[in-house]
Amino acid sequence: MKNIWVPLSGQIAQQRKVETIANNVANANTPGFKKDQLVFKEHLTSLTKGSDDIHIPRKEFSPDDFYHTQGGENAFVAVDGSYTNHEQGQLVPTSNPLDVALNGPGFIEVLTPQGVRYTRTGNFTLSSNGELVTLQGFKVLMPIEMRPDELRGPAALGVPAPEDRVLRLPHNQPVTISREGEVLTREGSIGKISVVEFADKQALKKEGNNLFINPEEANSKRVDLKTTVAQGFIESSNVNAIEEMSELIKAHRHFESIQKAINAYDSITGKAVNDLAKF
Repeated sequence: MKNIWVPLSGQIAQQRKVETIANNVANANTPGFKKDQLVFKEHLTSLTKGSDDIHIPRKEFSPDDFYHTQGGENAFVAVDGSYTNHEQGQLVPTSNPLDVALNGPGFIEVLTPQGVRYTRTGNFTLSSNGELVTLQGFKVLMPIEMRPDELRGPAALGVPAPEDRVLRLPHNQPVTISREGEVLTREGSIGKISVVEFADKQALKKEGNNLFINPEEANSKRVDLKTTVAQGFIESSNVNAIEEMSELIKAHRHFESIQKAINAYDSITGKAVNDLAKF
């Protein structure tokens, strides 16, 4: 009955898929959310042991020797990993001057208790001391005014600490944010929102539902950006609720089909045990 692990592995994989899709659906209305998708792989004996171990041996053939399975009876499904779909979400107007949306591949740099993180969620507000923060209280940062090649090696010692780059706005004053992220008041420019692009977005590690970690500064691009900032807009989630619900239904059906196969194995085992007990 070792072959029961074949359908069981498929059921575990489908359960992971159901959980991932359910999380996507739950965040369909979360601003800046990027949906996750799973990648599956199939383990084949012929790929790990080689064909010599599973081909017909050189001997007098019996009828059973002609049923080549290539180790398929020992194949199983596994989750190879997950990745984030960074497709652009729709920009929705809000008329709130502190709301910003990014049009392009960039991310906004914010400071959290765990360190610097990156987000596409731009529904900001002002803290009691005038800091521009996210709804979770994470502080929006101003850009590092250095070239990326200067951020590596000994020159990196001169990079200002994130706490020194927090963007502060005056209370009770109208603010204008340019397409480049520059923040303007009556007195002129008072700072700039730090927008960062990445050479490889799939290298980012997702933290929660709307934060990302950049493992290496070399992956960052801080100059010659293609991303523009839209004031008074919010980027909606890139989850298509109808598509995700359709995928969720299919995953549930696959799960139920595999459950029937497992029940069949269980029934066969029960009959075998009962029949052997008669002898």
